[in-house]
Amino acid sequence: MSVPDSFEERPPLIIPMTDLRSLRAVVVAARPPHPRAEVAAWLAEELDRATVVPPEAVPAKVVTMHARVAYRDDVTDHVGCMTLVYPGEEDAEVPAVSVLSPVGAALLGLSEGQSIRWRTASGGLRGLTAVRVLFQPYEVAVTGDRFHEAIRFRSP
Repeated sequence: MSVPDSFEERPPLIIPMTDLRSLRAVVVAARPPHPRAEVAAWLAEELDRATVVPPEAVPAKVVTMHARVAYRDDVTDHVGCMTLVYPGEEDAEVPAVSVLSPVGAALLGLSEGQSIRWRTASGGLRGLTAVRVLFQPYEVAVTGDRFHEAIRFRSP
């Protein structure tokens, strides 16, 4: 896996502060000779360029950790649905993808309708589009002009 080529602008990303701390720990734990070190390096670059926001300011249509998202593989046109999880949280009963996989690292921080493309280590082109965020664990409750944190973790 390699980072997206310079011929293409990478889309803006939004990451909640609470996810950022945990994701940085994942990146540190996956340094070489870890088998996912290359994906972890790309994830670290994505985290560095992301806009980091407080949990109460995360838009509902952003792919965060534990979000359930419908996505399209832009090369094959396959449409899938999965929950983005930390390594080790994958569950055979619920379609889940680790953030340390190329698909997971690519979708993290995208908003509905955004796409990202990259070249694989073998030179092939990959691309994904976040079609729809079906569940997102950060909810913002707006009352008048004030924002109130209303973070709830619930099943999709």
